[in-house]
Amino acid sequence: MPHVIEESKSGRATCRTCRQKIEKGALRFGEETPNPFDAGQTSHLWHHLLCAAQKRGGILKPVLDVYTGEVPNRAELEAAIANPPASKSGGGPKAAFPYAERAATGRSRCIHCDEAIEKGALRVAVEREVDTGSFTRSGAGYLHPKCAVENTGDAELLVKVKLNSVGLSEADVAELTAALAQ
Repeated sequence: MPHVIEESKSGRATCRTCRQKIEKGALRFGEETPNPFDAGQTSHLWHHLLCAAQKRGGILKPVLDVYTGEVPNRAELEAAIANPPASKSGGGPKAAFPYAERAATGRSRCIHCDEAIEKGALRVAVEREVDTGSFTRSGAGYLHPKCAVENTGDAELLVKVKLNSVGLSEADVAELTAALAQ
């Protein structure tokens, strides 16, 4: 099952964003994820719609656009997706991969050329898996925009990055477009 919006069936689910219970009958967003207990199967991480709009707007928006049911606070959700709150770490909310953002610090390194990505510079985040020895976890790997197309081999990368990048200004999009075209 892909990402989904549905009414909560029992009231036992907890929002993965705010850690509060999701009331029975309330609309909730289910983010599809691999089931860690059954290889090859999937399960959902549940979120309140507003929590998902604020923190997972990039993956909620396409699902919200095709949802045919009544959403009482749709305007508030659309506003939250368009103007996400700034995170405490300064990095902003994370969207589906790949996405672009401004580097919050100067500590990240490009996974393609291994050079530092300067604080405030545009960077492209792609999903990568890291083997820690006892388990494998997935997370963001960062690329300079000029390295991104070569590293991923994806000719449609710009389209995907624009779709998933929430909160970029028009100037940021223009800069990213020029850098990815190199």
